[in-house]
Amino acid sequence: MTTDRPVPESLLSDGLAPLWAAVGRTLDRRGPDQRGTVARPDLDAAGALALESLLGRTLTKRIELEELEAALVARGVGEDLSDALGRLGHPPSHRSLQRRKNRTRAQEARSVLRLAIASWDELWAPQWADEIIKVGLLAGLDGGEAEQLAANVRSLLDRLEHTERSGISRTELAATLFGSSHALDQGTRLASAVSYALRHRVGEPLEGRRLWEAAGVLADRVSSPVLTWSVPATGHSPLDAVISASGAGGLPLHINLQAMRRYPVTVPEGTRVLVVENPRLVEAASERSLAGCIVAANGNPTTAVITLLRQMQQSGASLWYHGDFDAAGISICRRMHDFGCAPWMMDASDYSDAVARAQSEGVQLGSEAKDCGPTPWDPDLQAVFDRTRLVIHEEFVLDSVLHEFASTAPET
Repeated sequence: MTTDRPVPESLLSDGLAPLWAAVGRTLDRRGPDQRGTVARPDLDAAGALALESLLGRTLTKRIELEELEAALVARGVGEDLSDALGRLGHPPSHRSLQRRKNRTRAQEARSVLRLAIASWDELWAPQWADEIIKVGLLAGLDGGEAEQLAANVRSLLDRLEHTERSGISRTELAATLFGSSHALDQGTRLASAVSYALRHRVGEPLEGRRLWEAAGVLADRVSSPVLTWSVPATGHSPLDAVISASGAGGLPLHINLQAMRRYPVTVPEGTRVLVVENPRLVEAASERSLAGCIVAANGNPTTAVITLLRQMQQSGASLWYHGDFDAAGISICRRMHDFGCAPWMMDASDYSDAVARAQSEGVQLGSEAKDCGPTPWDPDLQAVFDRTRLVIHEEFVLDSVLHEFASTAPET
């Protein structure tokens, strides 16, 4: 209990103010429970005499804080050194104390997080932890909260092991795992932490909706459809009727995932399908009433794109792919090649021809800083691209890509 005894006037003198200020700064740096010594500041005669009287000895160059505390408590100035400094008009800084608490809290959160992921099988887990620490996702969390964050990310990753093939909506996943359909909304701490984990899991630096869809998590089943041209649907479902009507009318068509799951799309065996990276090629094909079925991946293929292509594959269609000649585009082509699409006009010779044409026409091409990675369909492409590093966007070769494909495809 704090004493009600008055503070001796001698200890409140201006002559001792430098000492109390120095002690306060020391506690701010070390913490209120740390002791040790402090250099004795220059004191006037009255201050030095008052300090000698308080300590009961001749002064030395350094003051033992534990000794000073004991003397002040004995005089009834305070319950401890911090309390005494407050009564002497020099309380330790609350901001400094809070900063120390925050540092201790942050250190605890980091340690607990790293301990929590120690049992994870993923080799990238330590890197993930470093990333979310670096971007501040542990800011303000204590050890228990950091542990819960890791547990929530682990729960989601485990759930995706069973849902990746069929897909699940993000709101449904959030509600069933965390009790709120908004738990994984963009901008939440959990969604951000999960996003860093998903990038490692899918092996691509994707963002937003495309990242979640690559991991098998859908925003919903209707708002991210696949853009198509001239799909030769052979069934008799309501979806087939819509597809046929759009083709007859010369219109491109968006087909959503919900429709394809309810009414799978079938096409004649041997149908040639060109998958392109950019929607402009579908638009151009419709403007020209081009022969041949075209499907736009619109960048990294969404679940809707993959679903349609898989249904076409199961019907016996042959799939071909064309995209941008840059690191990202070639990466997508590699993924589509692994899926079962044969690259279309994506060889080293196609790239070199496009670069030569651009240079002859005085077109200033952009450059690519990143390596394109392996090109197993044509290893020469990797060597030529990484040496040249000039970017050819799909729209630049739109005419030749569509013309050559249409010449191989029957009217549909």
